[in-house]
Amino acid sequence: MRVAMIGTRGVPARYGGFETAVEEVGSRLVKLGHEVTVYCRGNDTSEEHLGMKRVVLPALRHPTAETLSHTALSVAHLLRNPVDVALVFNAANAPLLPLIRAARIPVAVHVDGLEWKRAKWGPTGRRYYLANERLAVKLADELIADAAGIQDYYRAKFDSDSVLLTYGAPIITTTEPAKLQSVGLESGKYHLVVARMEPENHVDVIVDGYRRSDATLPLVVVGTVPYASAYEQRVQAMADTDPRIRMLGGVWDQDLLNSLYAGCASYLHGHSVGGTNPSLLRAMGAGANVIAWDVNFNREVLGEGGTYFGSPSDLPEQLRSVESDPGEARVRGAGARARAEVLYRWDAVADGYEQLCQDLVDGRRSLAIRRQATSQTTSIEAPVSIPEQRPVSPDPLPAPQSVA
Repeated sequence: MRVAMIGTRGVPARYGGFETAVEEVGSRLVKLGHEVTVYCRGNDTSEEHLGMKRVVLPALRHPTAETLSHTALSVAHLLRNPVDVALVFNAANAPLLPLIRAARIPVAVHVDGLEWKRAKWGPTGRRYYLANERLAVKLADELIADAAGIQDYYRAKFDSDSVLLTYGAPIITTTEPAKLQSVGLESGKYHLVVARMEPENHVDVIVDGYRRSDATLPLVVVGTVPYASAYEQRVQAMADTDPRIRMLGGVWDQDLLNSLYAGCASYLHGHSVGGTNPSLLRAMGAGANVIAWDVNFNREVLGEGGTYFGSPSDLPEQLRSVESDPGEARVRGAGARARAEVLYRWDAVADGYEQLCQDLVDGRRSLAIRRQATSQTTSIEAPVSIPEQRPVSPDPLPAPQSVA
């Protein structure tokens, strides 16, 4: 099959979950004998990556227009170079689905998490994302959810089925001491945060909780955003008040990043509005002791393989426990890795994508079939609740600022 993957920053994966999924799934589809085209943006003009054809197109450099502007150009290119099936990532790209459908190209939309809950969007942006969720339901031949919680949400809000295709976890069993030494760290001697600097990832909550603790190991914060961010500046200002906190910014060296995950005493995961999060899976695959934000998506992935927090005041005792009993922390990390090895395998995920694409090409899945299946099950299935994130405890924190 000829498969197009549209709507992300593309490959190589250097940014987020979508890009990770495109690289891991796309490269495996190539090995399975398919022709994969990935639409990319950025300064890398190479024509191929891991067997995938790269089509590099420009985009408006603005957080609210970048994705849709790039996808519009991608769809224009796609219409001149048709494929057998299109995989569109991000429901925000739903306004362009009519063009793909008009070209008679079967299309599935990976709807991602609850984008409208992200704090960086104002009322207009949130209405836009909510409207596009509905548009994706109405226009896509199939919807892809990466977590059962996302499936529940689309069933409850839109009475729509979706296909569950999670992410995979890279299994990391060793650290590279030289990599850690290059940033002044030693295995087992630091706590770690890896996240984009966005409010719903709660980096500020983690930093504040760490500042309240008597932890002796430093807190290493990895992450940035590709645009001016008042939130990032706020986190930096908070970190500047505590010499134990180290802000590394963006880390693009994947070997260093793997070593950071595998060598940490604990990994603090504050993500709250996504589905199955690749950073959480990477930490689990590295055997890290995970302390995760208490929300249904994280509990679905981590289960009993870690501990949870919901406010800054939860963290001092958890950090104290890790530092006083590192052996128990390592046992929890090993349990998380074992869970990831069983439940989150990229080979199985890619097989699921291959089957979905084949079903779309062969007509076994389509918008009409999905609508019919939904109408047949609506009357007999019990209603499900819309997943809600656990609110931040009203601990005294500065009011979050909107992202520029």
